[in-house]
Amino acid sequence: MTAIKHALQRDIFTPNDERLLSIVNVCKAGKKKRNCFLCATVTTERPVQVNVVKVKKSDKGDFYKRQTAWALRDLAIVDAKDAVKENPEFDLHFDKVYKWVASSTAEKNTFISCIWKLNQRYLRKKIDFVNVSAQLLEESVPSGENPSVAGGDEEAVDEYQELNAREEQDIEIMMEGCEYAISNAEAFAEKLSRELQVLDGANIQSIMASEKQVNILMTLLDEALKEVDQIELKLSSYEEMLQSVKEQMDQISESNHLIHLSNTNNVKLLSEIEFLVNHMDLAKGHIKALQEGDLASSRGIEACTNAADALLQCMNVALRPGHDMLYAVKQQQQRFSDLREQFARRLASHLNNVFVQQGHDQSSTLAQHSIELTLPNHHPFHRDLLRYAKLMEWLKSTDYGKYEGLTKNYMDYLSRLYEREIKDFFEVAKIKMTGTTKEGKKFGLHGSSGKLTGSTSSLNKLSVQSSGNRRSQSSSLLDMGNMSASDLDVADRTKFDKIFEQVLSELEPLCLAEQDFISKFFKLQQHQSMGTTMNEAEEMDGGILSRSHNSSVPQAILSEKDMIRQMMIKIFRCIEPELNNLIALGDKIDSFNSLYMLVKMSHHVWTAQNVDPASFLSTTLGNVLVTVKRNFDKCISNQIKQMEEVKISKKSKVGILTFVAEFEEFAALAESIFKNAERRGDLDKAYIKLIRSVFINVEKVANESQKTPRDVVMMENFHHIFATLSRLKISCLEAEKKEAKQKYTDHLQSYVIYSLGQPLEKLNHFFEGVEARVAQGIREEEVSYQLAFNKQELRKVIKEYPGKEVKKGLDNLYKKVDKHLCEEENLLQVVWHSMQDEFIRQYKHFEGLIARCYPGSGVTMEFTIQDILDYCSSIAQSH
Repeated sequence: MTAIKHALQRDIFTPNDERLLSIVNVCKAGKKKRNCFLCATVTTERPVQVNVVKVKKSDKGDFYKRQTAWALRDLAIVDAKDAVKENPEFDLHFDKVYKWVASSTAEKNTFISCIWKLNQRYLRKKIDFVNVSAQLLEESVPSGENPSVAGGDEEAVDEYQELNAREEQDIEIMMEGCEYAISNAEAFAEKLSRELQVLDGANIQSIMASEKQVNILMTLLDEALKEVDQIELKLSSYEEMLQSVKEQMDQISESNHLIHLSNTNNVKLLSEIEFLVNHMDLAKGHIKALQEGDLASSRGIEACTNAADALLQCMNVALRPGHDMLYAVKQQQQRFSDLREQFARRLASHLNNVFVQQGHDQSSTLAQHSIELTLPNHHPFHRDLLRYAKLMEWLKSTDYGKYEGLTKNYMDYLSRLYEREIKDFFEVAKIKMTGTTKEGKKFGLHGSSGKLTGSTSSLNKLSVQSSGNRRSQSSSLLDMGNMSASDLDVADRTKFDKIFEQVLSELEPLCLAEQDFISKFFKLQQHQSMGTTMNEAEEMDGGILSRSHNSSVPQAILSEKDMIRQMMIKIFRCIEPELNNLIALGDKIDSFNSLYMLVKMSHHVWTAQNVDPASFLSTTLGNVLVTVKRNFDKCISNQIKQMEEVKISKKSKVGILTFVAEFEEFAALAESIFKNAERRGDLDKAYIKLIRSVFINVEKVANESQKTPRDVVMMENFHHIFATLSRLKISCLEAEKKEAKQKYTDHLQSYVIYSLGQPLEKLNHFFEGVEARVAQGIREEEVSYQLAFNKQELRKVIKEYPGKEVKKGLDNLYKKVDKHLCEEENLLQVVWHSMQDEFIRQYKHFEGLIARCYPGSGVTMEFTIQDILDYCSSIAQSH
């Protein structure tokens, strides 16, 4: 073990400036035995640090390595397991419990004893030793031949004191001054001893010489103490005097505090009184204005408005805590409430009278507007009422019940007034549209049986004067030069267009002006409007509101736009029905009027929605636009139905079908009306429906035709459709235009082939046989050797068709074609030219077969291509 200890000291601890005090050979309890060493070490430098180090022997060689180290101060408990019996097991409690088994009990006891001594010396008995015999802990380290490793090393630690650098330097200087300091150590030591005795004697003499000075110092100290006692007596007397002064100053301070407190309270009281007087005192002039002010004059209204604002400020002043408990404040608040109630009642009564008076005044102006297509102007009345706008805002914030009552009364009076005005206005519009009553003559309209004076171009420049420059489409939309209808239809439709535009142009500013007035007069832009419904508003009696009026305002708060829209709906409830009646009348007069109404109404809806999509005007016109769109769809459906029900005569030529001509008229009219219109998409959809129905029913009529060949009916009508679409240039019908052209071309070719037939029938049969032989594999130049197709047979067939016979056949064919075709479409020359081309094509085909199959025979037709051209030209000129 001693050899191991020296090896560990040399290899592991000396390099780390540590000394090994004790060692024990151990292994972990309960596991496979793998021996290691627990070492107790101390550092050589101060402060001394004590560690327990686990050292393990390497498996690959005969050397040791340091594995784990614990500071001794972290050791809490040393458990020896048994204090009586010998047991090699023991536990060390660091951060966790480590269980060890020593190689012998003696080694375990020696190690524990060393730990105990280190604990006593460096840790002041912090470690608990459990199950350790008292004899082991109390035994001292023997001083004989075999001292314990721990004991001997500890004494060495106590006795040895290392020299510092200065001490080493002094010793070196002293040794250099003595030549024999190294060679004769005993003489050097004796010299040092003599010098030390001399120094000790000098010290003693110095101490004895200083005794007299000490006695003198003691005497001075006694005198100083006496002086200190006298000073303390004087300080005590001064303290008593200051104590009395302090008491007097405290009394003065308390008196000053009470005076300051009184002054502060007085200032605060004055401030509160000034606050109440300044904020809750209403001038006599304001009181007089509220009680007796003239609400009819502008000066009186201004005075009442200022007084009402002042009253509202006094009532809404933010009282400080405790003010509401003062009797004067309560009395003043009651006085303000009485003034508010009195003035609110007087204001509501006056405004109700103004509303009633307006109804009478406006009724007197209805007579002069009854003969003109204009609505009475409400601007003067709005201007007069707007003087009360601030008072209405005051009434809304102070007495919401009376505000609602005024709102209801205004809606009731105005709804009746507007209903009379609007019904009379629409009655005039209906009379102007129909022109069938006596009053119609007063308007300068001659009705359906009259005549329209002036040129058609002047009609295009007519515009509604009342609409101003607000709309680009206020003028008539018709382009009469493109219409195929009579002048009477043009006049009627132009008249309807002007009247309908003027109706919309009169209604729009009327609604916008009333909506703007309602917003300003009833102060709905404040975003707090009455939340009860109209029925609830009718049941309210306008009760008195308390000072904290916000609590009585209905909880359901409508937005400004919703409130305005509700009021507008009730005031102008007759507009939508009257518009629908007017639209029904216009549709009854002429179903094509729905086109005008759709364009006009779409434009006005678009204009209203740009201003406010949720406004009453936008909503109402939008609803009416739905009706107009239904009438437009109904007009299209009726046209399609008429196409499906069309009947043709069995005895006469078909010609251009009526619904084809009607489609041309409709398209021309629609294009002039919908030029630059917002709802072009509706017309495009109608075009698609109509053109498909036209295509289907043209083919249906062609199949049913008995007098006129099917190809002629198809050719003429699709040519007419193609010409119409080409002239109008309708972009959404480009595909249908191409289809119509293709159908016209196909049926023209079919009719030409069918009518032309085989003018050289025997010659045609002969060459069909020739082509059949060639198809069977006979070479073309060998066909002439076939008995049935030799040169003699060819000459015989050709002689049967001299030029005179060919011309006669062509003349009969021209008469037949002229009989089939109608005059209005003027396709005779087109068809005859196509027949000419087809006949020449057949002639060239025959010539080619003769040249290939009968080369060098000298056989030719008895007429030439020039003869055919001359025949056709002369026939066409003769007819």
